[in-house]
Amino acid sequence: MRRSPEILFAKIAGIILVSLLVFQVQGYPQEKSAQIDELMTKYCDLRQFNGTVLVAESGKVIFKKGYGYADMEWNISNEPDVKFRIGSITKQFTSMLIMQLLAEEKIDLEGKLSDYLPYYRKDTGDKITIHNLLVHDSGIPSYTGLPDFLDEISRDPYAVEEFVKKYCSGDLEFEPGEKFAYNNSGYFLLGAVIEEVTGEAYEDVLKKRIFDPVGMKSSGYDHHGTLLPKRAAGYQITLDGYENAPYLDMTLPFAAGALYSTVEDLYLWDQALYTEKLLAGDLKELLFTPHKSALGGQYGYGWVISKKSPPGSKETKLHISHGGGINGFNTLIERQVEDKHLVVLFNNTPGASLAAMSDNIFRIICGAPYKEPVKPLADALYKTYKERNAEAAVERYSELKKNHPKEYNFQPFELNRLGFHLLRNVQDIDGAIKIFELNVKANPRYANGYDSLGEAYFEKGKKNLAIKNYAKALELNPNNKNALEKLNKIMEE
Repeated sequence: MRRSPEILFAKIAGIILVSLLVFQVQGYPQEKSAQIDELMTKYCDLRQFNGTVLVAESGKVIFKKGYGYADMEWNISNEPDVKFRIGSITKQFTSMLIMQLLAEEKIDLEGKLSDYLPYYRKDTGDKITIHNLLVHDSGIPSYTGLPDFLDEISRDPYAVEEFVKKYCSGDLEFEPGEKFAYNNSGYFLLGAVIEEVTGEAYEDVLKKRIFDPVGMKSSGYDHHGTLLPKRAAGYQITLDGYENAPYLDMTLPFAAGALYSTVEDLYLWDQALYTEKLLAGDLKELLFTPHKSALGGQYGYGWVISKKSPPGSKETKLHISHGGGINGFNTLIERQVEDKHLVVLFNNTPGASLAAMSDNIFRIICGAPYKEPVKPLADALYKTYKERNAEAAVERYSELKKNHPKEYNFQPFELNRLGFHLLRNVQDIDGAIKIFELNVKANPRYANGYDSLGEAYFEKGKKNLAIKNYAKALELNPNNKNALEKLNKIMEE
């Protein structure tokens, strides 16, 4: 039977429409991928990112790429399979092991620290629970906060028990449960508990219980002496360029931050967390139960839990995340669990905010415009300083603030960065003082600005001005240990 032209036209139009819809659906991830690439290229060009990225939408990877160099001395490029030290992202693996041992009734969340570590001091160990360690409210001083940690402690290897006794057993700063205080000692102690309970090395327990079941073949404990293929080198960025990061003996971060991984492996980890492969659902939810307000959200067990509204929406979505920072590296994993979106960022030139980058990527996932990366103010002012002097840099600040307020990053830490570069690297105390004075004038509520100005005045020999500024730093931030220690030191002289 012959069909009418109208019927044929309708069928052809339908086929064309379906084809267009299919193209749009298939092309949309490519469009987002291009936007993410454009965004991260801008960050890389501004020296704010040098690393690897992986983005998943609805559980499917839509983008992964490396930027800059894994090894700057040999010009070896970053790729998605390059291994990075992940710093405190380690904590979520430690908390998972604790929950697995809880499921086996080998650990009790309300069990006391001294129940599991017989060598721990009983006066405080009898007060502190496993739960306290997991949520950072134990009151134990954090070893990374010790004033001599970087210069005198961080390069030496330690056995677990020796380190616990020497650096994780200080007098309590507050009673357990009283308040949140982010604490690497707590997670080091959790690693020690895992070893005592299982009778195995922490890294072996990790491999057997998490990495092997999930298929994370490019993750492990980062030993300096091990020949590790595709390991990224760590750097620190200065206003004069890049430098190799200071050495850190990896026995010290231990269960608080000693792991390496790839963005691809953290995608496997993310996907496993949606299943019960590692832990039953009811216990798994304890990992993501908010306990303490902190770090831009609430802290669970090794995770930060927050609610965020997608651009243009009043609806909030659950975000579960954690960052990591260790010599030469900063990292971030952020999961939007309701829609199974994921952003993983590894950077081996730490300094810039990965959280801001992640927020921009989530904007792209949601189909919203991202915020343009801004230029580092310190770089622009340092260029003026080198061409002329510190006074000219101060004048340049006023000109940029007036004429380019959205083009540069005017956060106070930028001036602090410049001031400390002049103080430490250039050894221009007078120039540093001018920059720090500008910072406290422009940002009168920025406690670190007064702390820094106090340090510069002290090195100049102006003790009265140093005392005045350290006191102001303490007034604005009573928890500023550095200001308190320096103030006490000056007063004792």
